[in-house]
Amino acid sequence: MDAPLSPQTPESRMSTVAVVGLGTMGTGIAEVLARAGREVIGIDVSETATAQAVAALEASTARAVRREHLTEQERTELLARFRTYTELRAAADADLVIEVAPESYEVKQQIFRELDAIVRPDTVLATGTNALSVTRLAADSARPERVLGLHFFNPAPAMKLVEVVSSVLTAPTAVAAVTDLAIELGKEPVAVGDRPGFVADGLLFGYLNQAAAMYEAKYASREDIDSAMKLGCGLPMGPLALLDLIGVDTARTVLDAMYAESRDRLHAPAPILKQLSEAGLTGRKAGRGFYSYQEPGSDVVVRDALTPLTGAAPAPTRTVRSVGVAGSGTMASGIVEVFAKAGYDVVLAARSQEKAEKAKARIGTSLQRSVDKGRMTAEAAEQTLARITPAGTYDAFADVDLALEAVAEDLEIKQQLFATFDKVCKPGAILATTTSSLPVVACARATSRPQDVIGMHFFNPAPAMKLVEVVRTVLTADDVHATVRDLTEKVRKHPVDCGDRAGFIVNALLFPYLNNAIKMVQEHYASLDDIDAAMKLGGGYPMGPFELLDVVGLDVSLAIEKVLHREFRDPGLAPAPLLEHLVAAGCLGRKTGRGFREYARR
Repeated sequence: MDAPLSPQTPESRMSTVAVVGLGTMGTGIAEVLARAGREVIGIDVSETATAQAVAALEASTARAVRREHLTEQERTELLARFRTYTELRAAADADLVIEVAPESYEVKQQIFRELDAIVRPDTVLATGTNALSVTRLAADSARPERVLGLHFFNPAPAMKLVEVVSSVLTAPTAVAAVTDLAIELGKEPVAVGDRPGFVADGLLFGYLNQAAAMYEAKYASREDIDSAMKLGCGLPMGPLALLDLIGVDTARTVLDAMYAESRDRLHAPAPILKQLSEAGLTGRKAGRGFYSYQEPGSDVVVRDALTPLTGAAPAPTRTVRSVGVAGSGTMASGIVEVFAKAGYDVVLAARSQEKAEKAKARIGTSLQRSVDKGRMTAEAAEQTLARITPAGTYDAFADVDLALEAVAEDLEIKQQLFATFDKVCKPGAILATTTSSLPVVACARATSRPQDVIGMHFFNPAPAMKLVEVVRTVLTADDVHATVRDLTEKVRKHPVDCGDRAGFIVNALLFPYLNNAIKMVQEHYASLDDIDAAMKLGGGYPMGPFELLDVVGLDVSLAIEKVLHREFRDPGLAPAPLLEHLVAAGCLGRKTGRGFREYARR
């Protein structure tokens, strides 16, 4: 058993911290430490890097003074606590050394070997790696029990998450001391074991890799992929823009390390990452990656040869004045509300007149909430509701210009419905499905007019979510596609184009990420709470993966994962057994009161 640390030990005090490597991340960590009152020794072999680090801290603290977050006296004292050097010997008196050198075993091992001969026996050595084995670095050190991982996230001053990474060799006292320091720095530490990517990057980089592969396959444009994930999942950045921020070369290194351990094809770096890296197109820092930037280091995206044209002659479209929506559930009601608010006459058809009337009543309640919150006038709500005609038969779709189904996610049911649309809808009417995972072309083939069939995948809740995935099949007519894109914009939604394959953009990227989170828990690598916290704090996700799974429904999630696995035949996409077990036990998430977590019954 470890003896308790006395308040006087360097390990608990950690008043002097050396940061080795003053790139963007190292400089950010140095700023966090200096702001928290630590004496910071900044070390880099490059005098240019040390000068840039000082300039960055001066600029950052000057902004803080202007915003009245610091006084001029506090700024002066803070800057005095940050000293820079170009020799590792400067770390001799440090209580903690944080290494943030390039992601290379050779480079990091050389630094640790030199530090062994310089620092005190009780000094803790931390690596900032997000891809390499902490255990391997520790084993090569003369003091493996004092070596651990301390993974900050970029930008370090803003991001709350710090992953504290233990190897099998790490002393618990070292972990406790570094964890306490992270808390004192105002961070939220999460304890994780040693495997490439740890928690946050372990989940994030697989998702980023899949997005890069999706773009490389020309399935969707870079703008549509990024817009889809921001608008469909509430993410602060799209995956390709994020790869440019992280550095395409860095992402490739992390994925190489992850694949070396997992042998999971989802972690095998997409070839485009290698191509861009070797061409020097590494993202923002180079001025060009997936996007082009104003200059190296700039975050301002500029037009290039791949930027979509604006002001081009509009494509021919069909006239849409009235819309028919089939279904009476939450999604159908939300879509009806969207079209009615935008001024379209809508026929809401369900399996019975009573179901249709109830669905209209729910829309009325939703509109009243908008009135109560001041988002629309009572007159506008009344006019919107008056545009909705409930019907108990699909014969009511005889004169609509667009017939859209939002019924159960069952291919046989949808095909029967499209056969009905084919009989009752007038020639030239567009027939659309809101499916999130089933093949649109299978619905089209149930009709005698497959050229008129398209996917319009709205997101739940439809009135609030801006994204619509516009899914054209190999049979969809050009004017149908142009009409639906135009219509989507007219109802104040953002259309993204994608082909007819399982998951489209959002679900094809989202659900493998969720599945990998379940595998982490299944393998006892990390807890539900730590994984959710890591993704919210380290990735900027609005919800952690397990919060989201319980909201979506575990049965719905399992069905989508099965479809993705069946379509792409990738072993890495096979649903995690833990998810299958929970669904078999009837634990479906919030709707049943229990999923990955338990919920109070309403």
